Amino acid sequence: SASAFSPASPAFRQMSSLKAEPVPLANGSMSFDHVCREWRCKYTGDKSDSASLEAIAKVVDEYLPQIKAVSATAKVNRLVCGSCLDFKLMTTVPLDDFGPWEGKEFSPEKEFLAKITAIEGVSQVETQTITNVEI
Repeated sequence: SASAFSPASPAFRQMSSLKAEPVPLANGSMSFDHVCREWRCKYTGDKSDSASLEAIAKVVDEYLPQIKAVSATAKVNRLVCGSCLDFKLMTTVPLDDFGPWEGKEFSPEKEFLAKITAIEGVSQVETQTITNVEI
């Protein structure tokens, strides 16, 4: 569940002037203070001239301003694997901003996923919430 990455106390979300403390993992041997929402799918064709990948790129261009607006410090990464035909769009936000975005159902996720699902040659459209820490 994505809520596993939300701050533990619901009251915390209302204290916008405070910064979230890193959340410990693995008996304290690591922690995180950023959470990533990943949207992924498979595309068809060669990466150099794939019509489905080109169509995905157009949807990304359409929604990128909205995606970047979910947090003042949102980082958006696009990953494309030419051998396994993976496309991934990863949006990483500070823990402080994650709960409010989750509360909005990761908008514009539904619309974005609906558009790429409708593209011929796109399959296995999925999402995942994961921690993301630069080390």
